[in-house]
This record gives sequence, structure tokens and C-alpha cells, in this order.
Amino acid sequence: MTAANQSQEFVQREDKSVYETEQPVLYSVKDGIATVTMNRPSFNNAQNSQMTYALDAAFRQAVDDDSVKVIVLRGEGKHFSAGHDIGTPGRDINKEFDRRHLWWDHTNKPGGEYLYAREQEVYLGMCRRWRDLPKPTIAMVQGACVAGGLMLAWVCDLIIASDDAFFQDPVVRMGIPGVEYFAHPYELNPRVAKEFLFLGDRMSAERAREMGMVNRVTTRAELADTTYEMAARIARQPRMGLALTKQVINHVEDLQGKRTGMEAAFAWHHFAHVHNEQISGDLLGGYDAKGMVKANKAEAGDSGEKA
Repeated sequence: MTAANQSQEFVQREDKSVYETEQPVLYSVKDGIATVTMNRPSFNNAQNSQMTYALDAAFRQAVDDDSVKVIVLRGEGKHFSAGHDIGTPGRDINKEFDRRHLWWDHTNKPGGEYLYAREQEVYLGMCRRWRDLPKPTIAMVQGACVAGGLMLAWVCDLIIASDDAFFQDPVVRMGIPGVEYFAHPYELNPRVAKEFLFLGDRMSAERAREMGMVNRVTTRAELADTTYEMAARIARQPRMGLALTKQVINHVEDLQGKRTGMEAAFAWHHFAHVHNEQISGDLLGGYDAKGMVKANKAEAGDSGEKA
């Protein structure tokens, strides 16, 4: 069993009566391409901490394997990822894990420190770690790529999307200024990023391509072939050349303020959590996963979007 698959997860299906054992992340290698697959399709690949640490183990395994030249990140099932787990039976926000960074354990900390320490580790810290890994990464996106799902796609170097994919960050509804890995003004231009957040609407794959966030759009049927054909072409390039190219472009983004802007956004994000708790008693402004889905459907109906 690989490092990525060592952790097992007992999750409950939506009927609340049937339990299944799932590996939250699957890992395989073929022809110099590592495939990392989020594997919680029963919950649209909502990311709990167990999945996050399994993703980290898979990325580490791919980096350590000299035969791997390119990494493809994908989601099993209908959707790439519905975001962070804020309501499935497998939600594990209160559990301690072996941490990858030097922040302390959050589980016994009071007030705002609780969530701040956790999200430094599993959200901001992990995403920065994955963005800077030296091998090219490609996100293969189908269906929903929402909130925390955006973070996983955005840390990848390239994004290939099916024509039925959509991108959305509706967390302003919670009183929060965007997800923790705040790359919106870099993935989109600032004015479009404001529209994206203010309205919380779904952005189609084609519009995301027009904005420069997505590299290519294809049909769902051709998504895998398109992604792996590109990965195979990249895999023919020299490893060090790819690593240096990635490093220099990431460095230029950081010189433009991406890293420092993200630090400020993360602080404001956590001010919003504490503010929510003070005025409503809930860090997420009264929303759980079902509440967000219901609000999304209502908004889609008002705007004429397909729910």
C-alpha cells in the first residue's frame, strides 16, 4: 500500500444508514505521469483533513519518484471537488493529525487561535507547499470546482476543464472574503475577481478560459485524453528545465505581490470568522454544506442559471 493510501476513512452515505470504507486519495503512475485522485465521490470530493494529508503524501511520493515527470490531479465521480468539508459525516475538524508544518496543534486552542492554526496548516500551508513542488502539475476538472476546490486547481500549473465544468467561490455569503488560498486577482483580473466574489455566481469553463484561468476546454468524454496527451508532451522535457521554468514563473508572481497579498487576505479571512462567531455564534455565518447548497440553488434560480 502506498503512502497516499495508508489512511482509511469510514464515511456515511447520504441515506445515513450505509457505511463504506474509502481510500480518500488514490495514486498511480504510468509512463512518467503520476495520477493523484480525490476519492470521496459520495460527497463530491469534499476535502476533510484526512484527504488533505493523503493528498500531501501522494504529492510527496510523486516528487520522490524519479520516474515521475508530471502529476495529474483529478476527482473521482461527477465533480472535481465541492470544496472543504463543512458537513459530511467524515468531517474531522476536531481531530489531531501528524502535521507537515511548524504550526502547533489547533485542537486544544481557544478562540480565533483554533481555526487560525488549523488553516495555516491544512489550507494556506499545504496549498503553498503543493504550488511550489518542483514537478509540473495539471488539474483535470469536471463538474463542480467550488471554493476549496478552486484552491486545489489553482495550485496546479495548468488546468484542463470539461465544457460542463464550473468554478465558484460563494463564501462571501458567509461574510468571508474568499477562500484561504486567495489567488483570485492572479487567476482572474481584479475587476473580474470582484464580480466573481461579489455575486458568487458560477463561472463556466469557457469564460474561465477566456479569463486565462483555464488552459483548455474540451468535452467530458475527451477530458482524460486531452489531459494525458498534454502531460505526455511535458514529460518529454528535461526534469531540471521544467523545475526551473516553474520556479521562475512562480517567483515572478510572488514579486508581483501574490504571496504578500495572500498573507493579508488570510488575516482578513480569519477576522471574518471571529466576527461571525461574535455576532451569530457560528464561525461560518450560520451556513453548513446543506445551507450553502440550498442558497446556491436559490441564487441560480434568481439568475437563470441551471442549479
